[in-house]
Amino acid sequence: MDYYQIIADNFQSTIETIAMSVDDLAPCIELGSHLMTQALLEDRKIVACGNGADAALAQLFSSNLLSRFEHERPALPALALGNDGANLTAIAHSSGVNEIFSRQLRALGQAGDVLLCISSSSGANNLLRAVQTAHERNMAVVVLSNVDDSELATLIRSEDVHINIDAPRRPRVVELQTMAIHCLCELIDHGLFGAYNQE
Repeated sequence: MDYYQIIADNFQSTIETIAMSVDDLAPCIELGSHLMTQALLEDRKIVACGNGADAALAQLFSSNLLSRFEHERPALPALALGNDGANLTAIAHSSGVNEIFSRQLRALGQAGDVLLCISSSSGANNLLRAVQTAHERNMAVVVLSNVDDSELATLIRSEDVHINIDAPRRPRVVELQTMAIHCLCELIDHGLFGAYNQE
């Protein structure tokens, strides 16, 4: 088996997917960053959630805001709902896995907060419930999903932002979602603290 060719094919696929996606994704990423920046300016927070690899992306986003992205600046209020295994398993045991995010949102989410809902697959009822609960709590929603997740797309309101990844394979979806998260973090920093000198 030619491992080099497998690696090269993956790199090439990623490059092609990025090149084909930037025009579609850039306006939505910009809108999402404005929504999040405005919430932070109003002393609100951003709550992120996802399953599996998407939970890791939610953690990536929240850690970039709480700590720093590229430059030193004040900590920004963000949290990922998948961090606490004890809470997740307790809620799943007592209320069911579909409630693991929505129950936390009912306790922690406030009007004016933003939910970042990340989905690289499809059909996750706990994410659907999270978006519904965020709307009930008068939270704005940014959905970072993929074209196969049609159910999640039906919950998007006009005031929400949908960053919809179109990629041939799930690894490409996750790669583009990671890029979108990094762009959101950079644009939030730019919106709050201005441009940094690039070295």
